[in-house]
Amino acid sequence: MASSIDIAAMREAQRARGPATILAIGTATPPNFVYQAEYPDFYFRITESEHMVDLKEKFKRICDKSTIRKRHMHLTEEYLKENPNIYKYGAPSLDSRQEELAVEVPKLGKEAAVKAIKEWGEPKSKITHLIFTTTSGADMPGADFQLVKLLGLHLSVKRFMMYQQGCFAGATALRLAKDLAENNKGACKIL
Repeated sequence: MASSIDIAAMREAQRARGPATILAIGTATPPNFVYQAEYPDFYFRITESEHMVDLKEKFKRICDKSTIRKRHMHLTEEYLKENPNIYKYGAPSLDSRQEELAVEVPKLGKEAAVKAIKEWGEPKSKITHLIFTTTSGADMPGADFQLVKLLGLHLSVKRFMMYQQGCFAGATALRLAKDLAENNKGACKIL
């Protein structure tokens, strides 16, 4: 005779008690930046497009209305000059961009994670889940795996990688973290 499984009891045993809580936040941005007011000049200079005066004026208006104060980026003007395929229209640049992102995105993630772990004040060994999101690049193994290695986390940490999420990536990561924290007893995540 088949035994009866109490799904509700099993589910209740797996759930955490109480709502998810943010215990720490760590952020990181690339060290290089361009002020938004200077960005049109920067962009048209590095792309050798300063002769496109009407387009540059339109771009200035867009930048002025964006409410962005400064743009952080890994790429410097010097780096771009050394790697012209990245900014030349129609040049094959995807491979060189991806190679750069595969290395630099996990490093930036580590910088943010180290800050959050320090603020949290608990040992890294208590981390059970890792959520990593980026608006740039895609690589295999992903930035989530690279971050696990950079932080020295156990490979059993459950990882969630989200690429190309745009501006809503933070909200998406928080929603996923809330779900994981409330539905996995003993779960502790790092975003």
